[in-house]
Formats: sequence, structure tokens, C-alpha cells
Amino acid sequence: MVAAVCRFGRTAFLLITITFCLSVLQPFANARCDYTFNDGNKLYNYTLSSPIRHFPHGILSEDGFYKVSVNESTLWFQLCDEMVFNHDPPICADCWECGGPTRCGMECNALVSNNIGGYHVCTTLGRGSQIEVDVIDKKNPHTGVIVKMSSGGLKTNCSLAVSVLCDYNGVKEPYTLQRLGACNYATQLKHPSACAIVVNVHGGGLGWFGTLSIVVVCLFATYLLAGAAYRFFFLGIRGVDVQFESVVHNAKAIPNVDFWASLPRRIQIWFSSLVRRFKGPSEGYRSSYSPVNF
Repeated sequence: MVAAVCRFGRTAFLLITITFCLSVLQPFANARCDYTFNDGNKLYNYTLSSPIRHFPHGILSEDGFYKVSVNESTLWFQLCDEMVFNHDPPICADCWECGGPTRCGMECNALVSNNIGGYHVCTTLGRGSQIEVDVIDKKNPHTGVIVKMSSGGLKTNCSLAVSVLCDYNGVKEPYTLQRLGACNYATQLKHPSACAIVVNVHGGGLGWFGTLSIVVVCLFATYLLAGAAYRFFFLGIRGVDVQFESVVHNAKAIPNVDFWASLPRRIQIWFSSLVRRFKGPSEGYRSSYSPVNF
């Protein structure tokens, strides 16, 4: 019975830790579709895949894909993720780089079909890991952003550039398709997610070091709380007196309490050793190899 409780406690502890780590790292999962532009005075933040009012999936199409047809060409694409087809999947030849005949369009985020000799032939234009985001107009960052996807195929290198214009009034689906070069395409749409948010003025901000510090502190706090809860509720450790800096504390439920109690002393010894190394032996100090005058 006790062993079963201990196993359950370990499992619960791991689940708590994993859940917290996922919640902390979730904002970075779609970082490829986030972009920050600094014009020197203001910091513009674009989080295309983050939920906003009326759009819980951000700029992602709720159908699983955007579609635009012009003349003999049809383009399917999804921003910030791979496409999903619950209806009207692409039917075309040469779809091996994007799911194959049975799952055509499901393993890339941009696909174009052209009528060649009476046959619809597909070409992959973008893959999820190859996404670049930039502002459309650096002099007016509120205009929107360009999301560029690319795919290096066996024959040619192809790309799709989607100009996402800021529009607070709602979404306007893409209706134009331009072919630029042999295998480069461009289209545009309007979406509220492309509207920049000014998150900081006159520089400053946390920066990468501040963000990393917050993540480390949160992980450490979770380790202490989850470990204490596990030891208290599942191991039945209710506490014991521990002497720390001449003060007696009841803190046995804290995980690795002996290590944390001795940590200040360890740091003090380490600093003392470091100071002696740089300053050299103090006056009156004599090593075992010092000469002795008789």
C-alpha cells in the first residue's frame, strides 16, 4: 500500500512539473510567427498566432487553410502551422513533398496547383520550419507584416510571401495571386492579428536575460512547492527541526533541505577560497614549503 502511494506521488509530482514546464514554454512554441520591430523610439510586437477577441486561433484559418484560385492556379496555405483538410482536399499529381496522394496538403503549410498539359500538378511552397516574418513598411509599422514561407524541393526552390495587412474591422480573405519568377508566389489578406502592439517606449524592457531569469525563478519555485507537497502528503514527512544560521526551523518537508541549509556556508567557503587565490597568502601565513631560518 505504501509503495503504491509512493508511486502515485512520484507520478503526480512529474505531471505537475511537466504541466508547468509546458505552460512556461508554450509562448515559445509559435515563436516563429512572432516578430518584434524596434524603430529606435517604440517597440512593435506582432503575435500572429496568439488568440485575440473574436479570433481564438489568431491568424490561423479556422477551416484549416486559406484558399485562392486565379486562372489555372489554385493556392492553399496556412499561416504559422501546417494545413488541415477536413473537406475539399487538394487533388493533384506530384504531391509527395506534402503528404502524398492520400494526405495531400497535410504535411506542409503552402501548396500550389497549376494546370500543366491538362493535369493539375502540385508544388510545395512552404514548410513549417522555414518561416520568416518582417514588417511591410518600416516607416509605418502599423501597416502589417510579410510572412514568407519557403521549400527547397528536389528540383527547384519555391516560396510564398503573404502580406498580412492590419485591419481592426475583421478578416478579408486572399483574392489575388501573383507569380514572381519560376516558383515564387505572393498574395495578401487582411487580419486584426497583423496590427502591431506597442509594448515598450524609449527602449528598456526585460530583454532575454530578464525573461530567462523569470523562467528560472518560476521553475525553482515549482520545484520547491511540488517537492514539499509530495514529501508532506505522500511520504508523510511532517517536519523536523533543522538548524540554519543559528536559528532552528521546521523545514524537513522542503526537498533536499540539507543541501539548501548548507548552501550559504558553501558559498562563503568558495568566495573565501577565491579571494585567497587572487590576493595570495595573508601576512603571517606560511605554507608547508616555506623556508625556515634557524
